[in-house]
Amino acid sequence: MKIYSLVGKSGTGKSFQAIDLCHERGIACIIDDGLLIGHGMVLAGKSAKRQDTRIGAIRTALFTDETHREEVMEKIRTENPDSLLIVGTSERMTEQIADRLGLPRPKERIAIETITTSDERRIASYRRHELGQHIIPAPTFEVRRDFSGYFLHPIKVLRDMRRGREDETERSLVRPTYSYFGNFSISDRAIRDIVKASARFVAPVDSIVQIFVHKRPDGVRIDTSIIVCAGTPLLDAALAFQGLVKKNVEEMTSMNLLAIDVKVADIVWRDA
Repeated sequence: MKIYSLVGKSGTGKSFQAIDLCHERGIACIIDDGLLIGHGMVLAGKSAKRQDTRIGAIRTALFTDETHREEVMEKIRTENPDSLLIVGTSERMTEQIADRLGLPRPKERIAIETITTSDERRIASYRRHELGQHIIPAPTFEVRRDFSGYFLHPIKVLRDMRRGREDETERSLVRPTYSYFGNFSISDRAIRDIVKASARFVAPVDSIVQIFVHKRPDGVRIDTSIIVCAGTPLLDAALAFQGLVKKNVEEMTSMNLLAIDVKVADIVWRDA
């Protein structure tokens, strides 16, 4: 297995560039901030960006936890990639990661300055230090569960490919829980307000009887009862309402929705 390393200071755009670098060099997998990523998926691990403190994030990125380390090592053995890119802030860090995962040390070391412009690094630094935004080199649907309720947004990039083709890759933009912008949470009331507002845009829904919000670390479940106007198929009304609630809650809160249960409690006639 050939091991590459991508090294640069925090906030210089390493995670953003990692996917393109792997495509250009034919590198099969990425180790970045505690995650093993390959085939456009999170294959194993846990994200350092999801830890509560900066120290916790560093420990996760270095695979100091035995269970975390063994999970990733086992997945590497199963996948058996012919090449792997380790992303880190220094050569020493990438060597420590390689040692802890039982991998050969990097044979080819790539500095972020050699594959990016000063403007690209300046933009990356602004996003990190001024906006508190971090990149994960994996699609948003792959990391939404771990980042439920935190700033989460996909970044889609078109790359020029050989033979004139274009290929779209996706990274995820997140705001980690240890950000110096401070902790925050989304109240149950805010979620209920979004559900109520959604009902106004679904014509068959006359009103909402009740809304229950059940939060879990990996997402939220919403139980709601509605009153539907007569003359509309009940299933169609419930599905339309359910779909709009899902869209609005995910877009406005970045919550990972585990389930939205809709119960039709009653039917009413509207005056003409």
